[in-house]
Amino acid sequence: MEDRAHAPISCRRNGGCARDCRLAKLCTDDLSDRSGRDPAKVAVSINGEDYTKAFRRTGTFIGREDGQDQSALILRDVSLARPDSYKINVTDGVQSREINWTVYGTGARKAKNVILFIGDGMSPAHRIAARLLAKGIVEGKSLGKLAIDDMPHMALVATAGSDSIITDSANSASAYATGHKSAVNAMGVYADRTLDPLDDPKVETITSLVKRRLGMSVGIITNTEIEDATPAAMVAHLRRRSEYDRIVEQYFAAKPDVVMGGGRANFLPKGADGSKRKDEVDFLARFREAGYIIALTGPQMTAAAADLATHNLLGLFALGNMDGVLDRKFLKGGTVRKFPEQPDLTEQVSAALTVLSRNESGFFLMVESGLIDKYTHFLDMERAVYDTIMLDNAVRLARDWASARGDDTLILVLADHNHPIGLVGTIEDDMSKEAPVAMRERVRVYERAGFPNYGTPDAEGYPSRVDVSRRLALFSASLPDHYETYRPKLDSPNQPTVAGKEPGTYVANDRYKSVTGAVFRFGNLPAMIDADVHSGEDVVLTATGPGSEAVHGQMDNTEVFRVMVEALGLGAAQGTAVRRTQVFPPKQ
Repeated sequence: MEDRAHAPISCRRNGGCARDCRLAKLCTDDLSDRSGRDPAKVAVSINGEDYTKAFRRTGTFIGREDGQDQSALILRDVSLARPDSYKINVTDGVQSREINWTVYGTGARKAKNVILFIGDGMSPAHRIAARLLAKGIVEGKSLGKLAIDDMPHMALVATAGSDSIITDSANSASAYATGHKSAVNAMGVYADRTLDPLDDPKVETITSLVKRRLGMSVGIITNTEIEDATPAAMVAHLRRRSEYDRIVEQYFAAKPDVVMGGGRANFLPKGADGSKRKDEVDFLARFREAGYIIALTGPQMTAAAADLATHNLLGLFALGNMDGVLDRKFLKGGTVRKFPEQPDLTEQVSAALTVLSRNESGFFLMVESGLIDKYTHFLDMERAVYDTIMLDNAVRLARDWASARGDDTLILVLADHNHPIGLVGTIEDDMSKEAPVAMRERVRVYERAGFPNYGTPDAEGYPSRVDVSRRLALFSASLPDHYETYRPKLDSPNQPTVAGKEPGTYVANDRYKSVTGAVFRFGNLPAMIDADVHSGEDVVLTATGPGSEAVHGQMDNTEVFRVMVEALGLGAAQGTAVRRTQVFPPKQ
């Protein structure tokens, strides 16, 4: 890829936001022809030296970018090879800007493998609720610990992006994958102002880096669509996360060794049943021709992984998102009847470990429990909590696998962002059709909350029923207009809103209006928002294995990347550089 960034020695900015980290674009009016500024007066220096000497190339000046009154000086495929602090000065003869970059090296390699677990949107409330259901509690004391919590190192991680204090999964996962900030909806790029979602300055992902530098294998696993923001950010370079067809093409170009999740629809040619592609390219056929074993069910995946000849595995188990564990194992809602043989996340992890460990050079594996986020958006807390338990089971499996090998694997567990979810007490309700007391009056707080009465969990930590008479009261602080039923949705995942009469607006779903005891809740979000939204609190990071000692205190999400590259010693050999495309100015 022409614009890829090479980053075994990575670059971090000291202060400022990502818009300051474009090398030589300035504000729109500063360089526009209309403003009268002279492009000849544009000057860029790095530690007092003209940028052409540092990068050994000259940028291209564009007077009217996208035909608009905005100008740009663009450099592509540039590097800073030496670990150091760099002061960047940019001027157009009238205005100036100064920022600092830090390029760092690493020590020797400590870990053979890295596994990054991401509970998408997993808040502390999700973790605590999962512990209460999976482990139980007696007289205020938990009867056990989750694998995601019982780790020697912990930190709080800030999640803000380059353009906002509130992030989405694209730029937050991109920060983990690249060590660089980006903007909402962007991944693997610095967001520029052009309309083309593919021309933004690219930075190299850790998946590309470990393959290029160390010959490691790469795995990407999720239970959402594989094109969704978090898994896609491990390989893709786009300004718009919704470009699913382009993301599939970039998966094919990057060729991770193991790719598993939902999202088959965008791999199928336009004319095929269930396809969402806009062209007739058959990417299942292309991956098969490239040597991948294709698995469309859990049994096919397991059989493929067991075959010693399998080194490349593509598993696509649903046209869209896969189903969460509550539907798959208990309620049989969602799309389970249509796709009855979807694997559990633990089964996906087991298969991936089997295949990836065949490479003696090691592997990087990202595992996402992505439906925690999607269920929480739609205020379906029971399903979100069960998928948090599933994530914990997957982490426990990986930790046991690593322990049996002598602990040569760095394991990190965190969310990409928070949801404003609070565990406020319990709900005392026998699920009867009669409601002599308004449901909101059945919410028990403080000493009246007591303890939930979910049944004894099975071997995997799941109670067999969620419709018990004293349930956890989990509520979001960000709400659209909706009907609050205070009860789990046993027939299908919650859908609190539907499209309103005004284009681009949403209203409460009348489907729940007649549910016994339902209460209409006025939202506190704009009518254009159909669900709960992300929140800006730091997320919890826990870690174990070689290199995990770097996890402590309060960190930025870009520093998670540094923990991983330090553990793998990616900057230790040959003094290889950060290479990235620099384009200025950013979007305004």
